[in-house]
Amino acid sequence: MPAFSDRVILIARAIPFGKVTTYGRIARAAGGSSMTSQSITGILSRAYDKGITDIPFHRIVYADGRVWMNEEYRARRLKLYKKEGIKINKKDTIENFEEVLWELKRNDI
Repeated sequence: MPAFSDRVILIARAIPFGKVTTYGRIARAAGGSSMTSQSITGILSRAYDKGITDIPFHRIVYADGRVWMNEEYRARRLKLYKKEGIKINKKDTIENFEEVLWELKRNDI
C-alpha cells in the first residue's frame, strides 16, 4: 500500500471535474485522522514543487463549504469554479455544496 502522502496525492488528483471534497475527507480516505487533514496542503504543495502540476487545488475546500481565496488567485479560481458549475457566494462559500461534494471512501483508491 502506498504511503499516506502518496495516497493523498492520488486522491486529490482524482477529484472529478465539477466536484469538490474537503481536507478532512481526503485525510480519512488516505487512512489518516481529522488531525492529519492539517497536513494535506503541505503534502500537495511539495508534490507540486516536485513536478506534479495537475493537482486541482481549487477542488479542495473546508468542511463548511468555504473555499480558500487570496487576491493573487481569486480571479483564476472564480473562473474555474464557474466553468465547473460550482457556485461561490460573496462570502467565498459554495452555495451548492451538497450537490458538488465528492465523497470518497478509504478503499476507493
